[in-house]
Amino acid sequence: MLPDSSAMSQIFHRSTNTVSRVSVFGFVFFVALLLWLGDAVNRSPYVTQQGIPRVQPVQFSHQHHVGAMGIDCRYCHTSVEKAAFANIPPTKTCMNCHSQIWKESPELAPVHESWRTDRSIEWVKVYDLPDYVYFNHSIHVAKGVGCETCHGRIDRMPLVSQHPTLQMSWCLDCHRAPERFLRPREDVFTMGYVPAGRQEEIGARLKKEYGIRPVFELTDCTTCHR
Repeated sequence: MLPDSSAMSQIFHRSTNTVSRVSVFGFVFFVALLLWLGDAVNRSPYVTQQGIPRVQPVQFSHQHHVGAMGIDCRYCHTSVEKAAFANIPPTKTCMNCHSQIWKESPELAPVHESWRTDRSIEWVKVYDLPDYVYFNHSIHVAKGVGCETCHGRIDRMPLVSQHPTLQMSWCLDCHRAPERFLRPREDVFTMGYVPAGRQEEIGARLKKEYGIRPVFELTDCTTCHR
């Protein structure tokens, strides 16, 4: 004998269907919210360290040396045009000036100590790329990518901080449209560079002149992951 349908209808309340739908949709939105929060945290300065000044053994001010005194980037970072890395200057570079200037400053005591003992100053790395990422400074300089593009207005930084997120999406933004960032080679080390015309037109011309590779090559995995 089949059970009475009216009796069966009493097992679940009529609101059960509504509650079930709300629960399913609510779970979907909850998962979406978690994914959004995860992405927001992953892109936040807490994770990327973007914009957070690094405390160094010697509080070297780029604002003073580059901005006020006009010292060229290449005076300290001598390898940036010919090597994959931009070298940290040896103590001798500091002593070229500070054997005569501000000799008694307590802030420069670690520099003088390094000079006396021949032990390098242990600087704190600011741009610390993962080991699986390959980046070559010299090729970017040669192709017209300015220091300012990646490092920001270093001439305005009393303490250096990481300018971009350094996440892959930031690198790809440039590799997908290099004409938005290219500048003449003579302006690569210029801070506050202003293009003499429309950037897209200048960039498109320089892209051909400097032999920039096609986008499909610039965005290929093996370009940065070797």
